[in-house]
Amino acid sequence: MSKNAVGARTGSEQALALYQELRSTPGEPFDKVAERIELTGAERDRCRQELLSLGLVEPAPAATDDAADSVVAPDVALLRLLQHERDRLESRLAETSRAHTALETLAGPFLRAGMEPGSEVEVEIVDDPARIRRELSDLTHSVRGSFQSMLTGSVRREEMALELDRDRDHIERGVSVQAMYSHRVGQVPEMVQHLAERSALGVEIRLSPVVPMNMVLADENFALLPTDPRDPDSATILARGPGLVRSYRALYEYCWSGATPYGHEESAENGGDGLTEQQRAALRMLASGVKDEQVARNLGVSLRTVSRLISEVMHELDAASRFEAGVKAARLGLLDGESYEQAT
Repeated sequence: MSKNAVGARTGSEQALALYQELRSTPGEPFDKVAERIELTGAERDRCRQELLSLGLVEPAPAATDDAADSVVAPDVALLRLLQHERDRLESRLAETSRAHTALETLAGPFLRAGMEPGSEVEVEIVDDPARIRRELSDLTHSVRGSFQSMLTGSVRREEMALELDRDRDHIERGVSVQAMYSHRVGQVPEMVQHLAERSALGVEIRLSPVVPMNMVLADENFALLPTDPRDPDSATILARGPGLVRSYRALYEYCWSGATPYGHEESAENGGDGLTEQQRAALRMLASGVKDEQVARNLGVSLRTVSRLISEVMHELDAASRFEAGVKAARLGLLDGESYEQAT
């Protein structure tokens, strides 16, 4: 057989030619047969691997270096391949059966034990304002015990009437309504009137020097809050289930306990230390690394007012620098473990 004729064949055709040559000369070494039909070393190795994978050739025992590979008849090779595939499928079916049994066990008492009423937690990210409005509207009719909210800024003018309607519905059905705002909203004329109207309806309102984020809570089953507390326009987290909502309620109640009831003057003294709530809020933010500009935005005051507040804090703590004031405040427990992230 000429080299050109062999070289023109594809890999499978070369393997077939080699297999036929091996069958016609039983017992002849594999390499010698390959050399006779003028296969290159790479072609020889490739053909041998193909014949081995098809079961048409069986390698010689490793202990006998001079023994030739055994050539297997096509029908025998086919039967062996079929048997191998059947064994493999039976093994796979056995594994699948074991996995199915394990899943049935998990889906039984173990899975049901984690799905007792009230234990489910559902969280989704919502970036559609219309969807948020629908959720709040649905809450008006589903809330039973308490409705709590905190807001970092003013209520939009077009939403004030809707909020008052929700308040009336809640109060008439005996729902406890709490609302917390930043002190600076008291400087906005429209908000002053809005807060007075909410308070007249029976909403309990408090004002705080710092409100960490927008938040809405209903009973122990619903929470609405931003994905980024520093960006009120960020997407909204909608959470359901007491397992998660209780944590948000704990945060709300902590902030609520330090806020001033609406219509009451803030005490100039805070625990006898001589610092007002506004001074303490500025101190906590600065101790956490927040810059003066962000402190001014959080408190709703000017940079000059922030400088004055810090000067007053330093004087009260008898500190020569801001750093020393922070150290003394921490030692005296004035920071209350609070921290504020610096806005970017």
